[in-house]
Amino acid sequence: MSDDHKDPTLQDRRSFLATLGGAALAASGLGALACSSNASQTASTSSAATAVPKVGPVGLQLYTVRDEMQRDVAATLARVARIGYKEVEFAGYFGRSPTDIRALLDADGLTSPSSHVALAALRSDTPGVIAAAKVIGQQFIVVPWIDADARKSLDDWRGIARTLNGLGALFSAAGLNLAYHNHDFEFARIDGQVPYDVLLAETDPALVAMEMDIYWITKAGFDPLAYFAKYPGRFKEVHLKDSKGPPQHEMTSVGEGAINWQQIFAHRSQAGIQHAFVEHDQPKDPYESIEKSYKYLSGLVV
Repeated sequence: MSDDHKDPTLQDRRSFLATLGGAALAASGLGALACSSNASQTASTSSAATAVPKVGPVGLQLYTVRDEMQRDVAATLARVARIGYKEVEFAGYFGRSPTDIRALLDADGLTSPSSHVALAALRSDTPGVIAAAKVIGQQFIVVPWIDADARKSLDDWRGIARTLNGLGALFSAAGLNLAYHNHDFEFARIDGQVPYDVLLAETDPALVAMEMDIYWITKAGFDPLAYFAKYPGRFKEVHLKDSKGPPQHEMTSVGEGAINWQQIFAHRSQAGIQHAFVEHDQPKDPYESIEKSYKYLSGLVV
């Protein structure tokens, strides 16, 4: 099994997620992360701009273009829209207020059905996170990560499930959905059990959805389709990124790896998938990567 302490991809994501608490506070009017608005708005010439994915709406997790978002939120969202994406999932708002974010989305013909928010922020500012989601138009708030020192035992995971159920009840009462996003550490057995199975067993399906990251579960050596069959309807959202296969499982753009995306989407109804977001944690060229992924998914026939 993987050791997330030694995985540079996870290290980078962990560092980024540490800022999400501040991002959530910014969403409720308490943050002040500065960002410029003079980055180049280079147009994409891809024919994918007018393509409609046959697999249903395909969105983008904006963590993929986080450096561009840091430089210029407006220009980044505009370029994402020009490539053809209609939905985006946030991972921080980069100092912009929820009202600003909603205005930018509306201007580019985008919607944001989902956002990643650190667990600490969900606990400390639940009303602020809910208020931001309402303004932006989101339906899902996703827990993206659990710190290593909080998930050492099965009892830890059972406690995490109780926390998710409690938060899920608060979000449900506000007309929103709580979800949990996996990496591969959820599949490293503890006392013979798989923590991800503990989460699925201990969380209330009516209160906590799952956002399955297809890459990470594959890297961990588990079968997404088996989980779709065992827990139908639980996986309301998915992350789409590809793997070049063992032993390294190098991450790549969707369609350039070994994952059978036709099979994944053929089981979309069984899984319960409502939203699918392209993501790449460390792309050499973010825009090139997300355009390749969109082109592939636009031509995928299921």
